[in-house]
Amino acid sequence: MRFADITGQEDLKRHLVHSVDAGRVSHAQLFTGRAGYETLALAVAYVQYLCCRHRHDGDSCGECPDCRQIAALTHPDLHLVFPVNKQGKKSGEAVRSDEFLPQFRALFAERRGCFSSQEWYDRLDLGKTLKGMISAREADEMIRKLSFKSFEADYKTMLVWLPETMNEEASNKILKILEEPWPRTLFILVSEHPERLLPTILSRTQEVTVPRLTLATLERVAVERGVVDPVQARNMARLADGDLLELERLLAGESDALRHEDFELFCRLMRLSYNDKHLELIGWAEDAAQLTREQQRGFLRDAARLLRESYVLHAGIREISYLWGEELSFCTKFAPFVDSRNIEPLIDQIEQASAQLAQNGNPTIVFTHFALSVSKMIKHL
Repeated sequence: MRFADITGQEDLKRHLVHSVDAGRVSHAQLFTGRAGYETLALAVAYVQYLCCRHRHDGDSCGECPDCRQIAALTHPDLHLVFPVNKQGKKSGEAVRSDEFLPQFRALFAERRGCFSSQEWYDRLDLGKTLKGMISAREADEMIRKLSFKSFEADYKTMLVWLPETMNEEASNKILKILEEPWPRTLFILVSEHPERLLPTILSRTQEVTVPRLTLATLERVAVERGVVDPVQARNMARLADGDLLELERLLAGESDALRHEDFELFCRLMRLSYNDKHLELIGWAEDAAQLTREQQRGFLRDAARLLRESYVLHAGIREISYLWGEELSFCTKFAPFVDSRNIEPLIDQIEQASAQLAQNGNPTIVFTHFALSVSKMIKHL
């Protein structure tokens, strides 16, 4: 995985290259950003550049044994940890990343390092409710692996994808080695939700913030993948919100049905809230709880988007709104009920619900509280 294989992110690539060339390599780094920003791929490209013996022109060579092995995630000095689980796990049974390395490498190769946690859990066939995690026994294994000398590269690298899925016991076990690692040892944590990490872990790492992809970058990708109409390409890039995975779903048409379902769920919530139909809101919450975790988070993202667009319409700046069709029709009528007094509390409720779901909160309880809270905030004429 070379930097040249990463879409956009040119400023960050230059920063990472300069830090390695200048010898400023922090022993514990936290790459933060959504999966669709290619955060994991960037972290692997960084490790490859660091270990490449023939790097040139701001990138790894891609041809030496180290490059080939790191790109395939098979280098003996690159250790991988990621959330895992399995159906039918026995009580007390330890499930570790090494058991699922072939599946992880295959998905990484297929998706060129850019895939969501839900795609990974689908590959593990975890179903709707079971989630992956990084256990305390996995943390013990991390420490054991790093105690050995490196085989080929100058650095031993422990790459932890989604460290926020560690439980508190696992997190505490790696604190000491994060603070005082063995020589030439590198920790790379790749997180979508760093706020869920222990403050003691955050304080021991240097954060590398991976920004969303620019509108121009996603527009270019849309055109390269066959979108002829420049207006359509720009609208798709805008809807993707800096996320390459979301753009891919839009291009494939996969988001159309889901977006319509989210829109219907949003309309129903707002109508019930306006009419104070509290019993029906509880039924709405039960329906929302039947969605998969990824669909639930997708709905909350769409709800935030529709609320913001409604606020834009309420503010009278329709020219910067990217709504059309049924969404524009509904939000134009709904806009009077979203103003400066309730937009921030509404978005805050969405963020709270999303965080609770990510922490494996009970979806029925989360959405019931969310629906009843929203119903109190919708302005009545």
